[in-house]
Amino acid sequence: MLILNRRRFLQVGSLASAAVMMPKFLKALERGELVPPGNKVLVVIQLSGGNDGLNTIIPYRNDIYYRARPVLGIKKADALALTDNLGIHPALKGLKALYDDGALGILNNVGYPNPDRSHFRSMDIWHSASQSNQFWSDGWIGRYLDAQCNGCDKPTQALEIDDTLSLALKGDHANGLAVADPARLFGTSNDKYFKDLLQQHPQHDEHHNVDYLYKTMGETISSAAYIQQQFKTYQSKEAYPNTELGKNLKTIANLVMSDINTKVYYVSHGSFDTHVNQQGQQERLFQQLSDALTIFTGDLKKNNRFQDVVVMTFSEFGRRVSQNASGGTDHGTANNMFLIGGGLKQQGVLNEGPDLFNLRDGDLQYKVDFKSVYATLLNKWLGADDKAVLKEQYKHLEFV
Repeated sequence: MLILNRRRFLQVGSLASAAVMMPKFLKALERGELVPPGNKVLVVIQLSGGNDGLNTIIPYRNDIYYRARPVLGIKKADALALTDNLGIHPALKGLKALYDDGALGILNNVGYPNPDRSHFRSMDIWHSASQSNQFWSDGWIGRYLDAQCNGCDKPTQALEIDDTLSLALKGDHANGLAVADPARLFGTSNDKYFKDLLQQHPQHDEHHNVDYLYKTMGETISSAAYIQQQFKTYQSKEAYPNTELGKNLKTIANLVMSDINTKVYYVSHGSFDTHVNQQGQQERLFQQLSDALTIFTGDLKKNNRFQDVVVMTFSEFGRRVSQNASGGTDHGTANNMFLIGGGLKQQGVLNEGPDLFNLRDGDLQYKVDFKSVYATLLNKWLGADDKAVLKEQYKHLEFV
């Protein structure tokens, strides 16, 4: 007989770390509840560390830009022209191709009032969709799950392709699931230790937290097999880059093509915290982003899913307009966002570029609240009550 040892249980982190992130509604997956073809999917790519937006979408005809960045500025001849005034970083050739194909939208000057330059605090604001003076413990995708899965017979799901779950996917009643590898989660969930432990756990434990861990572990075990089954339904034959982002987008592609009941996928890429020697680091990360997205979007197109997927990129803040003395840039404010998909209603450069004439304390001023982007995607793409999810009404944009 297995001896129940709570300390041993809590020390075995491989399944517990996934289990505490498993939403209650995943048991519905056992019943084979699949969405019909045409299921709208959102893929969020977090550019962690504060990507430099000015060297991403480049005002290559603006003398202020080159005066502020005499060494760091991207040369006019190197920028890939988008408009008469704006270009894109030369390492983002794949995104330039999407732009030319009418599958890329670019939002400039995105931010929020009273910006915070702390990585952790600003990321919390983006994850929770709060105001800068509010401190929320739930995320905007988590609250979307709370709203959509309250009493519905076809609950939705969010997956973060990682080992840990971000605040963005944590709700009051339902969480997304963090899973770096569906096969590994399936293998761990079938470990005899966990199954024996679960079988001998009393129906009601006097310790609420321990009871919660057992309960969520049971939900994980009962759902992991279905997730793995769907993951194996489609195995991409495309040559994805052998990078972390490439592998993660391949995992997402396999799941998207399986028609698993998943509405939101979340993945991180970085770090873009380029205080020192920015040029090489940003170029390398952009090359990885461009290569992975090129294969991913091509995979979706070949399988007639590109119309049903929107990819959104964001970073917690931009960088200072002026370069620093270490060949880099320091934490700034407003930034740009990419929107990619075959179903965009607006493409290209969606608003005016960075305004270098009207800085505030040397920083760009935001003109688009990022919560309007969330509201638009929630309402127009995911079919949710954005006001209820975001706790406030924000302006809807027209890109979808």
